[in-house]
Amino acid sequence: MPFSSFGLHPDLLRGVKELGFTRPTPIQNDAIPPALAGKDLLACAMTGSGKTAAFMLPILHRLIGKPRGFTRCLVITPTRELAAQIDEHTRELAVHTGLTSASVFGGVGMGPQEHAFRAGVDIIVATPGRLLDHFRFGYAKLDRLEILVIDEADRMLDMGFLPDIKRVLRHLPAKRQNLLFSATMPGPIAELSRDILHAPATINLERKSAPAIGITQAVYPVTQELKSQLLLELLSRGEIRSVIAFTRTKHRANRLADFLKKYNVACERIHGNRSQAQRTEALAGFKSGKYRVLVATDIAARGIDIEQLSHVVNFDVPHVPDDYIHRVGRTARAEATGDAFTFVAPDEEGDLNAIERAVGKRLPRVTLPGFDYSKRPQERLEVPIAERIAQIRAQKAGERARAKEKVERRNRTEAEMNARIDDKVRRQAGAPPRRPSGPPRPAGAPRPGLRSGPAPAGGPPRRPGGPPPRRNG
Repeated sequence: MPFSSFGLHPDLLRGVKELGFTRPTPIQNDAIPPALAGKDLLACAMTGSGKTAAFMLPILHRLIGKPRGFTRCLVITPTRELAAQIDEHTRELAVHTGLTSASVFGGVGMGPQEHAFRAGVDIIVATPGRLLDHFRFGYAKLDRLEILVIDEADRMLDMGFLPDIKRVLRHLPAKRQNLLFSATMPGPIAELSRDILHAPATINLERKSAPAIGITQAVYPVTQELKSQLLLELLSRGEIRSVIAFTRTKHRANRLADFLKKYNVACERIHGNRSQAQRTEALAGFKSGKYRVLVATDIAARGIDIEQLSHVVNFDVPHVPDDYIHRVGRTARAEATGDAFTFVAPDEEGDLNAIERAVGKRLPRVTLPGFDYSKRPQERLEVPIAERIAQIRAQKAGERARAKEKVERRNRTEAEMNARIDDKVRRQAGAPPRRPSGPPRPAGAPRPGLRSGPAPAGGPPRRPGGPPPRRNG
C-alpha cells in the first residue's frame, strides 16, 4: 500500500518521496488512518518501526490550512536527543507545507525556546522537565493546543518522568486528541492511558517485544579484561563499518572511548555526564561519518535514528531484556539489515540467559579466528570500585588538609595585621606600644630596652623620651 492511499496532503507526499519512503511500515499503516480521523491512539510498537512518521504525518495533514500563530501540537519525549531528532524529522516531512516546529529541552539556553513559545510555532517537541520550567512564565501558554503526543512512555516511566507528565497535563486544554506510543505497557503506563485516552484505537498492544527481523544476532564469549581488545580486533579487520558500543556505566564508556582513541580509532562518547553541546556534536559527528564508533550508555538506546548503522555491540550485557531489544534496535531500522554482537563475560551468563528467554531462542556463540583469548592485557579498562573509592577518599583527605592549612595561615595573617593596627593606634594616642606576646618576665629582670647595673658617672641616667636633667651651678 503506498502513502498516497491515506489521502495525505500533496505537499506531505512530496516530502515523503524526497525522503525516500516508498511504502509505510506496519505501525504507519495501522496508526495513520485513525490518527487522521482525529481518534485517540494507544500504540505499542517495537523500536525502529517508524513511529515518528506514524504520528507526525497525520498531525501535519490536520494542521495544514488552519490558522497560524499559536502552538497546536505538543510532543513529549524522554531525552534531549530524541526531542531534537523528532524536531528534525518533522521539519523534513513539513518542508513544503510552511508549518514550523521547535525543540524544547534542557542543557541549552531558554532564550530561543522562549521565542518559539512567543512566536507560536505549530509544533513543540519537548522533554518534561524543561517544559515545566517554561510553564513558570506567562509566555508559555498552550491554551489552544489541539493534539498531544506522548512518545516512549515506558522510557519516561523508567526515568522517573511520570509525575512531571501529570503536572504538564494540568497546563493543557482538556479537549484535545491524544496519541500515546510505548514499546512496552507496564501497569503505570496502562493507568495513564486510561486517564487521558478516550475510546482509543489500539495497535499492536499484545505484540511481544523482539528484535527487528533484519538483525543478525551473535554472542562473543570473552573475559572482561579482553573485551576492549576484541572490539579493537573486529574494527581493525574491517568487519565493522560503523558501530554503537553500549556500556553499562558512564565510567566504562569514558574508559572504552579513551582506549579506542589511543589506537587511532575515530571515536566519541555520549552519556548523561556530557554537556548538551558535547552530546549533540558526538551524535552529529557519528551520523556524518566523522566518528566510526559511538560509545554510549542506555541514554542512546531509545529512539535515536542513524541511517545505515551496520553494527551494534553490547560491550556489556544489559541487566534487563527490554534494554537489549532497544539497544540492538538501533540497527536494521525501517526494515533495513544489521548485525548485533554481544560480548559476554562468564559473570554475565545469567543476564544473557534472561535475554534468550525473552527473544525465544538461543543466540549463536562465535569465536573470532586468530584472536588470542589467553593473553593478558597490559592495561585495565576499569579500575575496581574499591580502588576508586580509596582514591577518592585519599583525594578528599588531601583537600581537607589543604583547607585546614589555608584557614590556619589566614588566621595567623589576620592576627599579625590586628597587632600592627593596635600598635599604630597606641602610638597615635601617646601610649607605649603593646608588649609583644611571649613568656612572662621573671621577677627582678630589667625591662626590655633599659640598662641594668650601676648608673654611669656624671649623674643619673637620662629618662627615655623626657627632658634632660637639671644641673646645679
